[in-house]
Amino acid sequence: MHPLKLYTTLACHLCEQAEELLVQTLDISVFECEQVDITTRDELLQRYGTLIPVLACGKSGQELSWPFDSVDIDCFTRRIIELAS
Repeated sequence: MHPLKLYTTLACHLCEQAEELLVQTLDISVFECEQVDITTRDELLQRYGTLIPVLACGKSGQELSWPFDSVDIDCFTRRIIELAS
């Protein structure tokens, strides 16, 4: 299982769109995605405040910033799998 984080915040319509894309695109047998509200930590707010939503893989350090679509998510997740091999 590859853990991912979706950096987001409440009432963010772009984050809601990203969530929908992830639900439609991610293979849940391979990836687990945790939502992280950036307003809970100052360092996250400073880093991602103008970039959210951001999909990140902590193990590889890879990040995918908005705007992204299902093709971008597929490429991103393939890269993660390749790096883990």
